[in-house]
Amino acid sequence: MSYCTIYKFANLSREEVEAMLGVKLEETKVYQEAKLELIPRFLDYGISIEEVAQLLNLTIEQVEQVRLATEQESSTST
Repeated sequence: MSYCTIYKFANLSREEVEAMLGVKLEETKVYQEAKLELIPRFLDYGISIEEVAQLLNLTIEQVEQVRLATEQESSTST
C-alpha cells in the first residue's frame, strides 16, 4: 500500500499532494527535517550561517545547533 502511495505522489505536483492530504507540506515534519538536512551542505559551500538561516526561514540559533551537532558527529565518527 505505501509503495503505491509513494509512487502516486511522485507523479503529483506539490499543490495536488497538499489538496489530497489537506495539509501544507511546509508544515509537515518531513519538510522541516529536509530543511535541517540542507544546513551542512549549504555551510560546506561557504554560505554563512546568517544566509542559511534566511534562505531556509530558520533562526540563526537553529542553524548553529545543526552545525554543532554535525561537527560532533564528524569528530566522533573519525
